[in-house]
Amino acid sequence: MALQVYNTLHRRKELFTPQHEGFVGIYVCGPTVYGHSHLGHAKSYVSFDVIVRFLRSLGYRVLYVQNITDVGHLTDDADQGEDKLARQARIDRIPPMQLAETYTRSYFEDMDTLNVLRPDIVPRASGHITEQISMVQTLIGKGMAYVANGSVYFDVGSFPAYGKLSGRTVEDLNAGARVEIKEEKKHPADFALWKRADAGHIMRWPSPWGEGFPGWHIECSAMSMKYLGEGFDIHGGGLENQFPHHECEIAQSEGATGKPFVRYWLHNNMVTVNGKKMGKSLGNFITLKDAFAKWDPQVVRFFILQSHYRSTLDFSDEALDGARAGYEKLANTLRNLREKIAIAPDGGEGTGVDLDRRTAEFRNAMDDDFNTPQAIAVLFDVARELNQAFASEKNYGRPSLEAIDRWYALHAGSVLGIMTGDARGAGSSGPLVGPLVELLIAIRSDIRLQKLWALSDKIRDGLARIGIGLEDKKAGTTWKNIS
Repeated sequence: MALQVYNTLHRRKELFTPQHEGFVGIYVCGPTVYGHSHLGHAKSYVSFDVIVRFLRSLGYRVLYVQNITDVGHLTDDADQGEDKLARQARIDRIPPMQLAETYTRSYFEDMDTLNVLRPDIVPRASGHITEQISMVQTLIGKGMAYVANGSVYFDVGSFPAYGKLSGRTVEDLNAGARVEIKEEKKHPADFALWKRADAGHIMRWPSPWGEGFPGWHIECSAMSMKYLGEGFDIHGGGLENQFPHHECEIAQSEGATGKPFVRYWLHNNMVTVNGKKMGKSLGNFITLKDAFAKWDPQVVRFFILQSHYRSTLDFSDEALDGARAGYEKLANTLRNLREKIAIAPDGGEGTGVDLDRRTAEFRNAMDDDFNTPQAIAVLFDVARELNQAFASEKNYGRPSLEAIDRWYALHAGSVLGIMTGDARGAGSSGPLVGPLVELLIAIRSDIRLQKLWALSDKIRDGLARIGIGLEDKKAGTTWKNIS
């Protein structure tokens, strides 16, 4: 089975064939940095992280570009309202660029914690004003944009294919337009390429039309084409960006170049809370920093990947607790596997786990539009077979056990980005938990040799109260998460 992806542009799954053999260019809309990232952001960036990881596992050389929006994203999609950064900066009483720096750092801290690989290039909108102005000038020169009162608007009537991504027509947009649409627009559906800066607006740059700042949509077109070329393979982002943001990107990009802009449009669905979209404007979001205080970041990542990237993900404490229980089952199996490897003989029989079969199943799941829930099911299938083998208490050979360990490292670790590192710390509240528990076990062993049973039991019972279970065996004491 070859890789099939769901292309929003054509509303169907299609065979993935990159523009240039062996190379994939991908652009994903990054965050607007005016607040801490929440679980909805994690859904998008974890999803595309896995997509990039899988493409690289197939042998593709991937150039991954993800922008930072630090100017131009207005509070109203109809080109009205305030710039989101300027508004928050005024509330916080700090310069907008200080706000942008603060939350850009916060964003990458959260992504690093989630084991999201850094993009290859991270351009900032404020650092590409020249490219945006140049693109606007091209569109004006082609008669596809016009200047009005110091602002510049794209004339959607000049691009007959407008609406091909979202399925909306200009007629529909005109019919649904609100009466307060700016009079300086020729048509209600026209969108801003450049906005005139009002008095007191801090983020402003000189342009042929006076001082102002770029529109949100033109930023992504200018930055993606600067680093990936006028036509590239994959453009990703949240489903909520399909219209108007991505629709406008297509119109202005193809209008400027006369070439197809993107081959495959991939959109992740949203995180919901009681059926409603999680978002800052609704006040129903949980920041990633708050989530990490309650759940291990690997559990949060696992929770996200248990839903397909195109499916909604409904958040609740119970859902995260369920994900933690599932993750810990895998973590305990992998921890047990590594303990067996440490004492396994060089010879011995195999476990009977059919890794060739499971590899094919994992690959088929990921080839089917990056079906991570099905891929995770394969991880559990291997764990189940392994646990059945361990129940027999046979002396399995080290080569067989190490092959399974490598299988998990590749499929769970390298592709899905979970179960990474020493599994003895997995599912706990941080990377130091494993070594600390091992230290307590060593101290308890000395205590048991001295026959201080009451103190030994106190350590065991205390660990159990915080979710860590000890099991005394002939070969020594092992531990696992029981919370």
